[in-house]
Amino acid sequence: MTTQTIDRTRTAATGPRSVSFLRLTLLHAKYNILESIRIPIAVIGNLMFPTLAMFFFVVPQSSVTSDPVWSMISVGGLAMFSVMSTFLFTFGVGVAEDRALPFDPYLRTMPAGAAPRMVGRIVSACAFALVALVPLGLVAGIFTAAAPTPGQLLLGVVTLLAAGIPFLMLGLFIGYSLSSKAAIAVVQVVLFPLAFAGGLFMPAEMFPSWLERLSTFLPSRAGRDLVIGAFTGTDVYAHALPVLLAWGVTFTALAVWAYRRDEGRRFR
Repeated sequence: MTTQTIDRTRTAATGPRSVSFLRLTLLHAKYNILESIRIPIAVIGNLMFPTLAMFFFVVPQSSVTSDPVWSMISVGGLAMFSVMSTFLFTFGVGVAEDRALPFDPYLRTMPAGAAPRMVGRIVSACAFALVALVPLGLVAGIFTAAAPTPGQLLLGVVTLLAAGIPFLMLGLFIGYSLSSKAAIAVVQVVLFPLAFAGGLFMPAEMFPSWLERLSTFLPSRAGRDLVIGAFTGTDVYAHALPVLLAWGVTFTALAVWAYRRDEGRRFR
């Protein structure tokens, strides 16, 4: 009797083997990554934009690059933008495109449920976000005075990913609410105003006083300041964490609502 015959006999006797949550999650993450890198220009553009912005707009300013604090402020803002853009495009545009495929409703009816697929998408998005930070960190290390300690660097990266969670949820809300063409436009409309008003391109310390005060209530500004605080060890304004948590809860509620609404419309 062959090994395959024995396996089939065991399966027939005991029923189909259950697959672990971790294995399903890693499988979804693997195929999300493979699907993304099949369109290299989309991946390269998303990875390189923050680095190019750093190289062309920050590096030429010697007054910024020669100061360790201002260097970290610039790096932290662009790193936050990188994570924001990765999460919004991955979950906003990516989910909307998946919903347009006939295979998506089939996957959502599988007995494994939505959790492995969703966590797998989170793992793949975090992987792309971390890869995007590598060239940005190299440019910062070579051309600026930014020099966080290993502990600050690790804490800063962890804070970056945590600060990106509200934007992940916002991306899910957009992805489950809109078609793919509409999602692309809405993600861009949401991403760039939040980035500018949050001080990710121009330090918020240079804003007019009214705009600087207003920006402290935006998730992009709160995330940016928490990230800079982690990288430099400096104090962060008092309500940064509550603001980020409040936006995170709001976007999570909207994402859950959009998912259930989409599920109720497309199948029961």
